[in-house]
Amino acid sequence: MKIAFSLLAATATVAFATPAFAKDGDPVEIADDVTLDLTLDARLRYETVDQASAVNDAEALTLRLRFGGSIKVSNFSVLAEAETTRAFQSDYNDTLPFNGLEPFPIVADPESFELNRAQVSWMKDGTGVTIGRQRIILDNARFVGNVGWRQNEQTFDAVRGQAKIGPVTLDATYSDSQRTIFGADSPNEHFDGDIVLLNAGAKVDILDIKAFAYLIDYDTRLAFSSQTYGVLAKAAIPIGSFKLNATASYASQSDYGANPVSYTTDYFNAELGGTLAGITLGAGYEELGSDGVASFQTPLATLHAFNGWADLFLTTPAAGLRDYYAKAGTAVKVKGLTVFNAAVVYHQFDSAFGGLDYGSEWDASFGFKVGPVALLAKYADFNSSGFASDTQKFWLQAEYSF
Repeated sequence: MKIAFSLLAATATVAFATPAFAKDGDPVEIADDVTLDLTLDARLRYETVDQASAVNDAEALTLRLRFGGSIKVSNFSVLAEAETTRAFQSDYNDTLPFNGLEPFPIVADPESFELNRAQVSWMKDGTGVTIGRQRIILDNARFVGNVGWRQNEQTFDAVRGQAKIGPVTLDATYSDSQRTIFGADSPNEHFDGDIVLLNAGAKVDILDIKAFAYLIDYDTRLAFSSQTYGVLAKAAIPIGSFKLNATASYASQSDYGANPVSYTTDYFNAELGGTLAGITLGAGYEELGSDGVASFQTPLATLHAFNGWADLFLTTPAAGLRDYYAKAGTAVKVKGLTVFNAAVVYHQFDSAFGGLDYGSEWDASFGFKVGPVALLAKYADFNSSGFASDTQKFWLQAEYSF
């Protein structure tokens, strides 16, 4: 597959040498039924971490540039994309696992330059196949995602087939390498193995339901090899002028492949919410179980979006995790700003096994867009009850893309 990536990159480089100019974001027609679409994403972020157990606070100022493009001929396309992250302020531990050399908390945005995506695909009306290094986000990214919050994106060396047949969707992927966020110079830059991702769903009236099976057999990282089978259901129920949004999910996970530990455990999630007078409210419960031997893990997920923005639970504790959460937010159009967004989230964390109180967390964000630039301020405050240590994180971010 590595040979295929080299060929894809070379093909795309030649194709992108064709001069073309258009408004930002618009594909350029370079021949009959042939278009060139250039892309750029620039994200500047300032992040601080204040952790009670650390000798010093972490401070990071990083710039991520992601650039590339695709050529499309009818339903066939070739895409290549590079990604680089540079640090202008680097008082932080950028290496996972801990290397013990930097006396700062972790900010998982190491300096890096890498080939982020290189793929060929054929797609028509939601049905087709994609081969190569690619971005894969399934459902809400709780089990499989691109870890989009970090500067370096997670992608997969994979073959993916998708089909849309009326209200039914089918999605099947085989990957031999998970390309992580840890950067090209990290020993954990990729995790190889056999990864099978199967997802099928149907949308009928107000109900959207999915069934999935995710099989992970790592060559290394053996303790994270697992087989996970589950369902996810979402419903939008109109009640007068109010719409009630309901989500429920269940999954069972057990050891798989070369995992040296035999275990079986469960996952639950239930959430209710809705929007009224421009305010969105929601509350939910999520459990990543433990059988006293091992806990439910999601090593392919976009983890930052779940269980608190302070990222204290990226790996589920051995005793499992119960997350009781409530959230409120609003999105309002304001003159001069495209959209004004604000959100507040509260979490109470307990163990799923053994009756432990881990602590609680408040999260808040405020964002808006001025012209083509999206601005964001974000804060997380984890208060420990014996798990990890008190942690506060703060971010300021500006992003431009086309």
